[in-house]
Amino acid sequence: MEPEEFILAYERALATQDWTQVEPLIHNDACVTFSNGTVHKGKDEVRRAFESNFSIIKDEQYSLTNEHWIQRGAETAVYLFEFRWSGYIDGKPAKGAGRGTSVLIREADRWQLLVEHLGPIAS
Repeated sequence: MEPEEFILAYERALATQDWTQVEPLIHNDACVTFSNGTVHKGKDEVRRAFESNFSIIKDEQYSLTNEHWIQRGAETAVYLFEFRWSGYIDGKPAKGAGRGTSVLIREADRWQLLVEHLGPIAS
């Protein structure tokens, strides 16, 4: 799998809202910062955060666009992107968007998410 293929696999896995689909793509030492500023360190914290989102946001649609590669090496890759999501929270339509930075690491011949930092789109 190339880093570009990782992005597609990650997007598809998130769309399932099923941690068992996302889990293989997340490194054990992952650190994820959500756009609300919460930081989740380690795979267990990341799992709890993702599962919480999955339970709150129903029928979520999530997409990544405008990927820009900062670095693509044999063992690490870094990219910037824009994200959009929509779904239902408490039965009401909800949506959001922002920009992100991700760091991928290649171990055991597969790419995994090591760092993801999500933030708002600057006005």
